[in-house]
Amino acid sequence: MISFVLLSLPIFGMVALGWAAVKAQLTPPSALDVLGAFSFRFALPALVIRLIASEPLGRSFNPVFFAGYLASGCLMFALMFAVLHLLQRQRPSVAGARATSATVSNLGFLGPPIVLAFFGERGAGPLAMAIVAEVMILMSVGAAIMAGNESGRVGVGPLILKSTIYNPIIVAIVAGAAIAAAGFALPVPMDRFLALLGASAAPTALFAVGGALAVQRIKRSTGLAAASVTMVKLVIYPLTVWCVLAHVLHIDAFWSGTGVLIASLPSAGSNYVLAQRYAADADQVSAAIVLSTIVSVVTVPWVGWLIAPS
Repeated sequence: MISFVLLSLPIFGMVALGWAAVKAQLTPPSALDVLGAFSFRFALPALVIRLIASEPLGRSFNPVFFAGYLASGCLMFALMFAVLHLLQRQRPSVAGARATSATVSNLGFLGPPIVLAFFGERGAGPLAMAIVAEVMILMSVGAAIMAGNESGRVGVGPLILKSTIYNPIIVAIVAGAAIAAAGFALPVPMDRFLALLGASAAPTALFAVGGALAVQRIKRSTGLAAASVTMVKLVIYPLTVWCVLAHVLHIDAFWSGTGVLIASLPSAGSNYVLAQRYAADADQVSAAIVLSTIVSVVTVPWVGWLIAPS
């Protein structure tokens, strides 16, 4: 267990550094937008495209894994939405916002450094498929539900289009897969350029995550909702993925293990953007993102230890 904590320590140490820098006013909160934009639009896509392009397509992509991971996410989304809307009588937009927060992980910023630390470069394939499942499908469904309950609001279609087709990480996944499928080797200067740019992805992304935590707050009134979303996101969702992949589909330990680790990541910051845009419980969603990120400092190494081959 100690080895997995030590493996995760540099990752969450960068998050803590970002938090401390903003708290100590060494870094202005406005700088976080620049760091986040650089990482999301340039560094992370460079990392993803290089990793996927360097592996044979059959080694990176597994349709059974994708189907199982997507089915797990859809099941958890549907159950969360049903409990909140049908049993607790929450508005559809509120139930949709919380269900999205419980199933869409921080795959862009926390996914690459954590998955690559635990599984090496081969983890890029499962991570890419998880991004497609959660961002292109689950987040799109959540956005449609949030927007559908707000009379007079328009633009959910363009929003979904921008969050999927125009997502630079998804574009990088498609480009990397095309290069791998064609059997094309990246020229050495291009490979070195992508390696240099991609190497900055983890520190800038993790620093920005920590800085964002420093300016967010969990109010007492939102604590219960945040705790329930965090429990589903960090415990029930990974357990569901493990049951589906390992015990229903019986895929090998690498694929089931990466799926569980990816599902155990905290809620994505983009969930708050959607909730705020559609006035769908944004305070509770923000609190859930903060709480799940803090708790994941403990749960992610624990999950890594549980899924490690004996």
